[in-house]
Amino acid sequence: MLAGESPVKLWRQHRGLTQAALAAMADLSEGYLSQIETGKRDGTVESYKRIAEALGVTVDDLI
Repeated sequence: MLAGESPVKLWRQHRGLTQAALAAMADLSEGYLSQIETGKRDGTVESYKRIAEALGVTVDDLI
């Protein structure tokens, strides 16, 4: 996170998940997840809740 990396991406990689796997677990499209990770799109509160649950972290860990 110090290098400007997305917390979502860092947690996903830490858990050993691909974007496709995390997107499926969070019931989101892979493209939408990719845009959240790259900062091209702000995720909704609901999408962050789904991602956090899939990763086993809190929403605060992702923002």
